[in-house]
Amino acid sequence: MNLRQTLDCLPRDARDTLWLLFVIAWVIAPQAGILPLWAGLLAAGLLLWRGWLAWTGRPLPGRWTVGALLVLAAVGALFTYRTILGRDAGVTLIVVLLALKMLELRARRDALVVFFLGFFTMLSNFFFSQSLSTAAAMLVALLGLLTALVNAHMPVGRPPLMQAFRIAGAMALLGAPIMAALFMLFPRMAPLWGVPGDTMAGRSGLSGVLKVGNIAELALDDSVALRVRFDDLAAPPQSELYFRGPVFGSFDGVEWHALTYRGAPPSGAAANLRVHGAPVRYEVTLEPHQQPWLLLLDAAVDKPVLAGMESSMTQDLQWLANRPITDMLRYRAQSYTGFTYGPDTLTASLRAYTELPAGFNPRTWALARQMRSELQTAPGSTRDSAWALVQAALTRLRTGGYVYTLEPGVYGLHGADEFWFDRRQGFCEHIAAAFVVLMRALEIPARIVTGYQGGDRNPVDGFWTVRQSDAHAWAEVWIAGRGWVRVDPTSAVSPGRTGAFERLRTPRGAFATAVDTVISPGLVHSLRAVWEAANNRWNQWVLNYTQSRQLDLLKALGFASPDWQDLTMVLGILVAAAALGAMAWSLCERNRQDPWLRLLARTRQRLAHAGLALPETLPPRAIAQQVRDRFGARSAALADWLLRLERLRYAPRAETGLHQLRREFRRLPWPAAPKS
Repeated sequence: MNLRQTLDCLPRDARDTLWLLFVIAWVIAPQAGILPLWAGLLAAGLLLWRGWLAWTGRPLPGRWTVGALLVLAAVGALFTYRTILGRDAGVTLIVVLLALKMLELRARRDALVVFFLGFFTMLSNFFFSQSLSTAAAMLVALLGLLTALVNAHMPVGRPPLMQAFRIAGAMALLGAPIMAALFMLFPRMAPLWGVPGDTMAGRSGLSGVLKVGNIAELALDDSVALRVRFDDLAAPPQSELYFRGPVFGSFDGVEWHALTYRGAPPSGAAANLRVHGAPVRYEVTLEPHQQPWLLLLDAAVDKPVLAGMESSMTQDLQWLANRPITDMLRYRAQSYTGFTYGPDTLTASLRAYTELPAGFNPRTWALARQMRSELQTAPGSTRDSAWALVQAALTRLRTGGYVYTLEPGVYGLHGADEFWFDRRQGFCEHIAAAFVVLMRALEIPARIVTGYQGGDRNPVDGFWTVRQSDAHAWAEVWIAGRGWVRVDPTSAVSPGRTGAFERLRTPRGAFATAVDTVISPGLVHSLRAVWEAANNRWNQWVLNYTQSRQLDLLKALGFASPDWQDLTMVLGILVAAAALGAMAWSLCERNRQDPWLRLLARTRQRLAHAGLALPETLPPRAIAQQVRDRFGARSAALADWLLRLERLRYAPRAETGLHQLRREFRRLPWPAAPKS
């Protein structure tokens, strides 16, 4: 006997319970990586236990057992989160409560509670992710829950699930226009619209502290960091796509930190930014990274156009928002790839960029003395030729056998010494850090800049995708008369990293290699481009559908200066129109159906609820006889009412009208539903 035949042999209650368990497991599954391990295992164990009870027909556990499990879940949540309030603790408890309620599924009211908790748990998935894949999974969950809900309201016989699914699908399609209107016109009013995250951690990305090796870990992450759409058809060359992030000017021997400023916070005016050439105009869709910095191309003079946020530029040319980026953010900006900035002459503040901790990297110090001595003895050189020293260091990187790699090994306390003399290999941050240490040993102001470099253009929608694996570190050196100058020492070791934009790839496993032999890599790349274009459309048109875009919609409808009150008015008009349309359609359907047949159908429904299922072809007289046989003398009034209903249909001069029979229908002593 196969699985289908086995399911057909199960009682209807068991079959319906197994279907509901499958739907609940689908609803909970996306949160498996978010829930604490104990909560995920507990929920899975409870659902499996309930499925085994339904399959074998065994009785449900007692209330004491369920109560003890509930107390354990509450204690576990309190121990894990130190509270039972908030997003994470609340979702954990909801998931466990949903699984526990399945152990109390004895009557219809218990099923209704399960449906309510299931819909709420489905909604809670969007607290953690609003991606296109999550939305697609929850659409399937919605249809599954609606199917179970419709099936629960079909008490007679063993209706196939496909019948309930068709009804649920029709309900979802009928409700889709209203939901679309609510989405487009319901006013976005914080904090009611959107749920901020409870934690500032969790997303990979650039860090506020640079420890050599961190960016190499990002190179293994292929998730999207930001998407860019350039206004012009031709984007800047990939070698000029430097998206600026944190700038590090303080080194303690192990970690690099942002240089702290005394007094007033740094401002863009102090940067002395001078730009030349044509500007590059573009739009950025930034993924949430839980930090306040904005990622812009070097260098932006004007503030990016943000919705509901303020921004400012430091004298390091880094743009910061007034709060961390916890949700997807879209902004427009204008940058110049040709620029100079910083003081033209040496100032006291620049001395901080030549400081190095004592006792670290002695061989690098010796190399700096050697390079300066060689420069002094070279023909035509000057003692203060800082740019010549920079070029000498880059020449050493090009010709010294240095290697650009993701796996340089673990560096020790004297990281610059190991890079220049021992290992001679590293990722971009190893190369940039060693280069900056050498520059400072040469008494040239230098610092490390982190961000993203390059990107891939999606041929489907034309957007440039910048991934976490595009994270990069480069250097800036200060040259008299020129200010701060970008120097990318990684380009000296591996020119393809910034020129032809050749990323380092991790070694492929046996499974990935086997897949490549079955599916063409070109096909995989094309499918990925299509998926990312669809995901980008979802981000642009759904996740980034802000209040400003709502107001733009009203302007297109003819409103001069719309506000949220206009949104509410238009939404109310549409909802009222939809309600009136539904009412008119319902009245039309009622008039198209014979009212006598409709009343007889309601009678059969009431009797089915009382446990007496009757075929639709049975006339009122035969129904009256069935009622007498099943319920006895206490059903005499109902049997008499059925006979008068029949006389109304077939007697030429019936003494009772349909309107009176409808009134009596509501007052009849109907038999009670059987106890489950």
